[in-house]
Amino acid sequence: MLSLEKLTKTYRTGDQALKAVDLEIPEGQVVALIGPSGAGKSTLIRCINRLVEPTSGKVWLGDIEISSLGATALRQQRRRMGMIFQEYALVERLTVMENVLSGRLGYVGFWKSFLRRYPQSDIDEAFRLLDRVGLLEMADKRADELSGGQRQRVGICRALIQNPALLLVDEPTASLDPKTSRQIMRLICELCAERGLAAIINIHDVALAQMFVQRVIGLQFGEIKFDGPPDGLVPEVLTQIYGEEDWQATIRKVEEEEEAVE
Repeated sequence: MLSLEKLTKTYRTGDQALKAVDLEIPEGQVVALIGPSGAGKSTLIRCINRLVEPTSGKVWLGDIEISSLGATALRQQRRRMGMIFQEYALVERLTVMENVLSGRLGYVGFWKSFLRRYPQSDIDEAFRLLDRVGLLEMADKRADELSGGQRQRVGICRALIQNPALLLVDEPTASLDPKTSRQIMRLICELCAERGLAAIINIHDVALAQMFVQRVIGLQFGEIKFDGPPDGLVPEVLTQIYGEEDWQATIRKVEEEEEAVE
């Protein structure tokens, strides 16, 4: 599904955000990307869809090399990569429905979207998605009337209406309270399972990652320091990724929250 080969990003300052990262993510797998601030998590996600241009290396989505595409071909392939943003990236003055349908921009073109001339099939799918995430009654509300959790659900719908093969999710819970954070993570994982989607979720909350995903990748200074199942994040591994801390407290938090959910 997704393959990164020696993916490297060096900024003009000389700072190396990614250092020859090799990574394989199969179809349908949900992966959490953890690590301290500055580890390269957001850069990695943005290099995949080339919102940030890699310095070197290759990105493959299926049999297409994303890293070598020209502008027109890249726009077409970005349809296959749904992006969910930390700060939602909604157009505040537009309605929930209009924000969701903006995910079809790559298919219908600028002028049709500007004039709100979407195919009925797109409109029907938008209603289905809003119903799935519990926002059907909010379809005509403006985005600036919504709570943070509701806005993130709209962002999820906008990404899914692209009918992507891969979801790139950048800090989806950073601005949310703990209960809403769990709801959003659960929703993303459920939707990926329903649709057979692969996903990379950049997340700071280690406990939240351990509760919901199948695989965790730990980055430090642009290099992969851990790649394995959530239960492999023992204190020694967390210390290697983040530095010294009382990681037993984090592990207890995961266990307690899992028991609470059950």
